[in-house]
Amino acid sequence: MSWTVDDARDLYGVKRWGNEYFDINADGDAVVLLEEDGAVHEVSLQKIVEGLRERGSEMPVILRFKSLLDGQIRRLNEAFNQAIEEANYAGNYRGVYPIKVNQQQQIIEEITSFGEQYHYGLEAGSKPELIAALAYMHDKEAYLVCNGYKDDEFVDLALMANQMGMRVILVLEMPGELPAIIARSKALGIRPELGIRFRLSTKSEGHWAESGGDRSVFGLNSPQLIDAVEILKEADMLDCLKLFHYHQGSQLPNIRSIRESATEAVRVFVSLAQEGAPMEILDMGGGLAIDYDGSHTNASSSCNYSLSEYTTNLIEVVKMHCDEAGVSHPTLVTESGRAVSAYYSVLVFNILDTTRFACPEEPEAPSADAHDMVQNLWQTRLNINERDLQGCFNDAMFYRDQVRELFRHGLVTLRERASAETIYWHICTRIAAHADQMDEVPEDVQSLQANLIDFYYANFSVFQSLPDAWAIDQLFPIMPIHKLGQKPTNRAILADITCDCDGKIDRFIDGEGTSPYLNVHDRQPGEEYNIGVFLVGAYQETLGDLHNLLGDPHVASIGIKNGKVTYNHELEGDTVADVLSYVEYDPKDLEKRFRHFAEEAVTEGLISAKQRKEILNAYRVGLSGYTYYEG
Repeated sequence: MSWTVDDARDLYGVKRWGNEYFDINADGDAVVLLEEDGAVHEVSLQKIVEGLRERGSEMPVILRFKSLLDGQIRRLNEAFNQAIEEANYAGNYRGVYPIKVNQQQQIIEEITSFGEQYHYGLEAGSKPELIAALAYMHDKEAYLVCNGYKDDEFVDLALMANQMGMRVILVLEMPGELPAIIARSKALGIRPELGIRFRLSTKSEGHWAESGGDRSVFGLNSPQLIDAVEILKEADMLDCLKLFHYHQGSQLPNIRSIRESATEAVRVFVSLAQEGAPMEILDMGGGLAIDYDGSHTNASSSCNYSLSEYTTNLIEVVKMHCDEAGVSHPTLVTESGRAVSAYYSVLVFNILDTTRFACPEEPEAPSADAHDMVQNLWQTRLNINERDLQGCFNDAMFYRDQVRELFRHGLVTLRERASAETIYWHICTRIAAHADQMDEVPEDVQSLQANLIDFYYANFSVFQSLPDAWAIDQLFPIMPIHKLGQKPTNRAILADITCDCDGKIDRFIDGEGTSPYLNVHDRQPGEEYNIGVFLVGAYQETLGDLHNLLGDPHVASIGIKNGKVTYNHELEGDTVADVLSYVEYDPKDLEKRFRHFAEEAVTEGLISAKQRKEILNAYRVGLSGYTYYEG
């Protein structure tokens, strides 16, 4: 049967993980679905990239889509509001976005702007995040939740913002914070709004399960919680305690563990209310998962629940236990950072080169005077049959290894060795093709597929742009963004340009779990071939490092106006001078040192004065250039 776009959708799972934001069009391009005034527009990612190239941008580039960020904020709030209405829940929902998930200015500005209609707030875990939040969030009905370590400057800023009418809530992460907050409150004459983070005994599942349980790093345990209540009573400040907070980790895959955690948390919330604290807010932390692999299971890169199930379960648990205790329904807060921002960004990079191991084409016959072992390998290729694939593979391995050993002793030329290697890979390719059609395949032959995976060299850094893929084996949806109307015939690992053995992606999403290769199209030398990595808006932009001094890539914010694509905000990626300054080099000093070196070369007669000028100009151009490969 001929290949269709539907086959591409199925192969790359775009309908499973795309959340109705991504698809493939009839031309075989990956598309993003952007909304404008209620109308949805299908925009080709390949056409966006072509537009950026026409404007002078190089790959790699991060594409940001404001429409998708807005869409996730809308979906989250509407799901909670619907669950509240259906359950006759008496409280409200007020989400907050954890700035640490993606601290970029554009995302904070958009969240505070679009989110104002839902009184959507922010969570700050450090003094820089608090300072950024205070500049952008001025909605007096939204919450600014302050977690993390807090020095006097941090506390003072939060208290002063309270005085200005903001709902800034200082959450106690450790017992030692409370006396300091009370002291600053009395010194300034401003009563705080306080919250307490509790260390639940219930443990969750997934990669971040250690965020919960008795040994979790942050939060107070039961005795410390009671001590805090007593300290507040003694200070006549128990009325300041209004929020209870817990956090079970990011990317929680199982709705059952979410429900169990919520049950324990509500019990503690109710107990604090019974202690006399005017508890108003239940902050249920983050954890709302993204279905990265589209499997809809409790795998760490997926989730076995929908957004509607998530909100309905939380509302049901809180309502039931509050009603039993006769406690008013609290305002619910979630800190859903990943679920809000993941879809927002797509990383696109181009393939620079390839190394092919599969060799389906018939190789050239060895010369008549080639060594006998090379001739024997050539003959082996004629004897491939399904009845004895193992024997054919054994013969090919033996003759190939013999040729290599003879080369080490100088008895075979480099040309003969090259001929033998080509014949060997052709034999392996044909054996693997036979094996694909068989039900029972010898174990050694099964391993051939892994040995036939190509390397596609990609113009990006895993360490800079996809740090979680390297550090914690996070899976991201990855696929070509064009040529999808053609059947991909090659299998590849993506190697970045860091020349580091860890600088690669060799785990990919497929319909049955994970695959050690990505299905890709054959790429001819010089041909443009672009790959997209999706759902990278959470954590990836700010966790990256400067491995090989490869800096931030270009960024382009894409929107729709009057039905046409707009390039709203373009940020140039780091230059060579930028990244060198990050590691304490002074670009001016570098140029000065190199100029002195070039002048010595003139003095020694190695170059002319005119050549010195050209060389210095090349050095300056290099300093101002992009850190990635420029075509």
